[in-house]
Amino acid sequence: MLPRGWRLLGDAIIVREKKGVDSWGLVGEALLEIYPRSRYVLLDRGTRGLFREPLREVIASRGAIDSFETVHRENGCRFKLDTMRISFSQGNFYEKQRLASLCRDEVVLDMFAGIGYFTVPIAVHSVVEKVIAIELNPLAYRYLEENIRLNRVEDRVETMLGDCKSLAPIDAADRVIMGYLSSQEYLDAGISALRSGGVLHYHEAVPETLYPARPTERIREAVSKLGRRIESITTRRVKKYSPGVLHSVTDARID
Repeated sequence: MLPRGWRLLGDAIIVREKKGVDSWGLVGEALLEIYPRSRYVLLDRGTRGLFREPLREVIASRGAIDSFETVHRENGCRFKLDTMRISFSQGNFYEKQRLASLCRDEVVLDMFAGIGYFTVPIAVHSVVEKVIAIELNPLAYRYLEENIRLNRVEDRVETMLGDCKSLAPIDAADRVIMGYLSSQEYLDAGISALRSGGVLHYHEAVPETLYPARPTERIREAVSKLGRRIESITTRRVKKYSPGVLHSVTDARID
């Protein structure tokens, strides 16, 4: 009945809730024995609300916890966050790595920047002209700005706090990242931000039965409505999102 896996996030351990487990305290204590550098273990019960805030509780710790802030290291980058208030997806690690390898001498727009999941690796690992990072959640935005300073990429990143539907610049980016999994209503803004020949990276949580048709058709419809043309389009699976649902990403070069 024990969980099959867990995640290390800085000096925290995150374990996802599983039905039928009653002794979560014992699970937490065992995990702290395995990882002596970790401070506490959180039981993850999913997310809630517009900002997908995590629902978590402490099941074990090394004494009193005075702060849930931690610094997580991934692919040569550092991400500061509050583990009780901010989610961090480690399942799309290779997608972050792939994008960082693609962005060269470009203006990149990250429409749902969060704490810098894509923005920071791109600014750290690529020779990018500029990354424009937009975030709506004030708390995530504060960590975004802190992570930009922490990774010393202030000269390559411009940040904006607010709704990317109204803040996204027009005809300004060579590459647009739409990393929020329910962002279909923002497609017009993302496509309009692209210069001719630019690339859109559109992420979506899609039922397996509708993959790859649904994300592809959504982009085609939005491009056609705006009077533009698709040069090329491909869709890939990033990971399993939930039972019967995939996290997909569609890359579309748009004229």
